[in-house]
Amino acid sequence: MNRRLLGKSLALALVAGTTMLGAACAGDKEPETPSGPVSITVNGMPPATDAVNRANFEADVKAFEAKYPNIKITAKEGFMDPQTFATKLAGGQLEDVFYVYLTDPAALIAKRQVQDISAQLADFPSIKDVKPDLMKVFTGSDGKIFGVPVANYSLGLVYNRTLFTKAGLDPTSPPKTWEEVREAAKKITALGNGTVGYGDYSKNNTGGWHFTAEMYSVGGDVAVKDGDTWKAAFNNDKGKQVLQQLKDMRWTDKTMGQRQLLEWADLLQMMASGKLGMYIGSADNFPVIVNQYKAKYEDFGLGGIPGGQGTLGGGDGYMFKAGLSPEKIKAGLTWLSFKGGALDPDRIAADNEKAAAKGQPVGLPQPNIWTGASLAKWEEATKKHANIPSENFGPFLATATTIPLKLEPPLAQQIYAVLDTAMQKVLTDENADIAKLLSDAEKQVNQILSTVK
Repeated sequence: MNRRLLGKSLALALVAGTTMLGAACAGDKEPETPSGPVSITVNGMPPATDAVNRANFEADVKAFEAKYPNIKITAKEGFMDPQTFATKLAGGQLEDVFYVYLTDPAALIAKRQVQDISAQLADFPSIKDVKPDLMKVFTGSDGKIFGVPVANYSLGLVYNRTLFTKAGLDPTSPPKTWEEVREAAKKITALGNGTVGYGDYSKNNTGGWHFTAEMYSVGGDVAVKDGDTWKAAFNNDKGKQVLQQLKDMRWTDKTMGQRQLLEWADLLQMMASGKLGMYIGSADNFPVIVNQYKAKYEDFGLGGIPGGQGTLGGGDGYMFKAGLSPEKIKAGLTWLSFKGGALDPDRIAADNEKAAAKGQPVGLPQPNIWTGASLAKWEEATKKHANIPSENFGPFLATATTIPLKLEPPLAQQIYAVLDTAMQKVLTDENADIAKLLSDAEKQVNQILSTVK
């Protein structure tokens, strides 16, 4: 599973016509527009087959050009296709303002393939309220800024509040440590009737993805940079801790169920059926659980990731093509600040009202990129227009500013494929040798990382 694509779909699913940059906060003047005509190309336009969102996007372009007659927008379909991105970048075919996943900026900045926008951002003061962890992704080692985030996700503990209550657990206080997860899983499994206390993935790269998340949660890493090269960093006590916990829950406690080799949709289906107590997931799981699998928001909650020393996250943003003039950068930022949705703190309330009227969920804890006064506006607008029990996600929000966000390792999908094997073995073989599994995986991952440039 390509988790980065889910990060994009999260932003698109929760907010129609996603905003691209926060406009000036209340009391701040609007940015000055270029004095002469400027034309820029942007991507992110929905395909013609998505008639409603395509029409909305085109209407936004028309309204923008009416408000800013000196700026001409040429919009291109699509966001980011990993299969063609590098070729388009090398050939100078990328749009002036282009979409990226949060895993991409570091390499683009290091290779100087994107433009410094620091000076122009001074005219967009709401940028100061964007979460520092997210801004850091778009910031070079010299402190210069090369892009802006638009949406984010991070992993926490998805849990069934109804099962918690039946098992005598407090649904307002989910486990905060892996030891507490283990004990809670025992109580939930004891309900019987095929109930599973805790579930985890091990197939189609999802096992490696979750192993990475669980390593981060206990303060570990999967890969670290050593000078100009990368090396595996999981064949250690923390890697053993992660796998031993799962092995103990699977074979000693018998709280993970007989069915294994699970992938993304499996745990969502199990949660929706009322037969699963807990798993690691993110806010974008809930609309799928409710809409596709016909469950109710009231039955579920989201807590911070157990361990709390780090959480795997991702999301998306926009960057600017290298060599772009200050006038084009200013025009691009003006466009991004105009494009309505969740990233303009002064428009959140109106957008939430529209989303609720269309039956879209309002009250989920992400995407939310804000801190400070802008966060207060987000919270107020969420509370006012929530159409789902947003208090169920309070435990997650309570940890949002204290648990560091960590991104995927380089060549993540290849690494996840290797780590799937370790996850599969401990969940299907009672006699799995954890030390050997980690050692074997380390050798393979180091071979993969040796190709990182």
